[in-house]
Amino acid sequence: MNERAQELRLVEALLFAASEPLGEETMSRYLDPPADVSGLLRELAEEYAGRGVNLVRLAGGWVLRTAPDLSMKLRIEKPVSRKLSRAAVESLAVIAYHQPVTRAEIEEIRGVALGKGIFDALMEAGWVRPKGRRSGPGRPLLWVTTREFLMHFGLDSLSELPGLDELRAAGLLDLSPITLCESAGKAVAEDQIG
Repeated sequence: MNERAQELRLVEALLFAASEPLGEETMSRYLDPPADVSGLLRELAEEYAGRGVNLVRLAGGWVLRTAPDLSMKLRIEKPVSRKLSRAAVESLAVIAYHQPVTRAEIEEIRGVALGKGIFDALMEAGWVRPKGRRSGPGRPLLWVTTREFLMHFGLDSLSELPGLDELRAAGLLDLSPITLCESAGKAVAEDQIG
């Protein structure tokens, strides 16, 4: 067996044994220099393309994942102990799109005060963590998303978060102006007078 084939086997074994995405730097520690880790990963990804398992880039590293077209047949439902509240989901979105962000900034963007347990729920899920403090009055904590957030939502990096156009196309965002019906406005005014 030639050296290149042996390196491919070793990278494949590392990926198979890993419980989370592996970075190229981590893999290079197991290979003799001057191994071409990027080239080995490209070659492995091509070998796995079209098979039941694919090599994909996720959360800044590489991982073996079930092929997307087979995932529904292999889905295992895990019981969820607790659903996130709407406020927690909105806060998570604000953190993801505006990080690093303070609690006060989240409240300003959402337009309401945050409940006591929101950060606890998001930290328990492993999706957010504090990352330093903002220099300024009170030195408030800065909040950011975690690698687990990227892995859970199937993202390689935050740049893969959907933009406004994608959210609008999916029907998740309606930025059309709110119109007030004249008769509804009169009814509200009459209720306030009488």
